[in-house]
Amino acid sequence: MKHQAKKRFGQNFLTDQSIITSLVDAIHPQEGETLIEIGPGLGALTKPLLSNVTELHVVEIDRDIVSWMNVEYKMPSYEKNNLIIHNVDALKFDFSSIGRKLRITGNLPYNISTPILFHLLTNLPSIQDMHFMLQKEVVERMVAQPSTPAYGRLSVMLQYYLQMEYLITVPPEAFSPAPKVESAFVRCVPHAELALVAKDTDLFSKIVRAAFSQRRKTIRNTLKPFLHDDDFTKLNIDTKRRAETFSVAEFVVITNYLYSLV
Repeated sequence: MKHQAKKRFGQNFLTDQSIITSLVDAIHPQEGETLIEIGPGLGALTKPLLSNVTELHVVEIDRDIVSWMNVEYKMPSYEKNNLIIHNVDALKFDFSSIGRKLRITGNLPYNISTPILFHLLTNLPSIQDMHFMLQKEVVERMVAQPSTPAYGRLSVMLQYYLQMEYLITVPPEAFSPAPKVESAFVRCVPHAELALVAKDTDLFSKIVRAAFSQRRKTIRNTLKPFLHDDDFTKLNIDTKRRAETFSVAEFVVITNYLYSLV
């Protein structure tokens, strides 16, 4: 299919066969599993995934690609497989409607990758694992540890819910058209049990957002709307520290302390 990549959909199609093989090996799809691919594009991952599973759901917003898929995957070579196409915006899709123990993958549009990740957190009870191609810088932020330059709000919010592993670095030339940045493939697995539970996740999100709102400022300044000097004393927190030095657990402790005051 000759398809002009659409900038508004952030389309960069994976074409490097060796990279594709590595990604499928990392996903390791098995018969009987429920797989969902976000942004299947021209089938770089779709076709090898279909050869390994009985049922594959794909979420694709581009109507031109959906029209092509409706023809392409009705060919005799795909008759034994069941491809279910959802022509919808992934940001508005209820993934949990498909079932439970979902395995989700995709080459996410880089311009909306973070909103998609946060949207998927709302479907987390139904998800077994996720494997995504993202901008390398985003993956580095996702897996970053405290007191490193990449560590920030995204790190804390995702690490609270997910165990994540940086898998593969993918160069621009593996795509058509080639993006201007390197990409990376990441595995995300929901924690079987949270190490420390935030009693109010909305408050947790507000605390983390405020803490990282001005990275160069101390925690005393960024959390001034929430904590007074005596609160920092009770929490045994050095007010000269910056947000990037706080672990996920420490943000949960702050959240639960504030929750207890309500």
